[in-house]
Amino acid sequence: MSAPSTDRLRPRDEAEAAAIVRWAVSESRTLDVAGTGTKQGLGRHIQTDATLDLSALSGVTLYEPAELVLSARAGTPVAEIEALLAASNQMMAFEPMDFGPLLGRPRGGGTLGGLMATNLAGPRRPSAGAARDHALGLRAVSGRGEAFKAGGRVVKNVTGYDLPRGLAGSYGTLAAFTELTIKVLPRPETLETLLIYGLDDATAAKAMSAAVGSYYDVSGAAHVPFVLAGRIPALALAGTSVTALRLEGVPPSIRHRREKLEGLLGGFGALGHLEAEASSTLWAALRDVEPFGEDLSRAVWRVSTAPMQAAAIGAAVEAAGGTCFYDWAGGLIWIEMPDADPRPGLVRDAVTVAGGHATLIRAAVAARAALEVFQPLDAVTGALVKRMKDGFDPSRVLSPGRMYAGV
Repeated sequence: MSAPSTDRLRPRDEAEAAAIVRWAVSESRTLDVAGTGTKQGLGRHIQTDATLDLSALSGVTLYEPAELVLSARAGTPVAEIEALLAASNQMMAFEPMDFGPLLGRPRGGGTLGGLMATNLAGPRRPSAGAARDHALGLRAVSGRGEAFKAGGRVVKNVTGYDLPRGLAGSYGTLAAFTELTIKVLPRPETLETLLIYGLDDATAAKAMSAAVGSYYDVSGAAHVPFVLAGRIPALALAGTSVTALRLEGVPPSIRHRREKLEGLLGGFGALGHLEAEASSTLWAALRDVEPFGEDLSRAVWRVSTAPMQAAAIGAAVEAAGGTCFYDWAGGLIWIEMPDADPRPGLVRDAVTVAGGHATLIRAAVAARAALEVFQPLDAVTGALVKRMKDGFDPSRVLSPGRMYAGV
């Protein structure tokens, strides 16, 4: 293959993608793996010789609603897939977030490949898992320029699960996905949200723990402090902090479960609820971190921790002028700093004390190039990550350094 005439290489099929990677290996060039580019602001900032643009590899190749299975090329827009599933009253149960509002990109621009490369998940994560938990099979090109496949197209295919799951969340550093097969699930008939008003962060964690630990099938649990509630249209009139608990299913079941939860949680504070339309708006806003989409200059962190430890991390952040809200019943904390300074020492120290891991999601290019964006690895995990990179991409062609320097 001769030298390219542009720094954005757009293969039309898997064979061309493999040929581009083989050329890069032979010429000691590096490639940034991307689709439409909506997530290129995630991870460490890197400079490569060219971009392997997989957006032309688009289209659903298999959809069997009765079998709950869908296959599509990596560049297929997530919005297209969601529309197709909705027509059959189905969904991607892991509820992938849309990074557009948070990163200053258009809404609805992400692709299936980018979704799996970043292992996305939304408010349903504690019960449904993340993207990797719904991966059945894939086709991809390794950093050696070799096309390969793993897994299959049936839910009962157990033998091929490990590699599709293992490559999810690798941010294009191990392989360039060309096609993916995922498990889909029926969409709930409707939803409602039970609200508890006026709780502080620590008390909200107790209320959410009681709710998700009950028999009442809570599919989402989040807490929004007063300072942020006004930024979410569905909560703008609350005038106080709001703890939200989502119930999904058929109306009689929702009504029964809401009444039981009201009895369980009434001692925590004043109660209210949202009907289906307002509930959908609320959970989409929480999923996409819309409260932090107003000032794109401010650094944003994503912290995963034990739910009952979340308030301690939040207190440390707020003492430094930051703001946060809690998803996954407190297991996920979204943090916005008061300015562009990510304050990594503050965040990582708080996480070290409480337990968990922190990822810098939004920051200036200079910060993303200089800092550890992902949680620093211990020696054992670091050695394992390096071995995986050596196996899939020994020449360090694919998105080198996107996750960790030197890898």
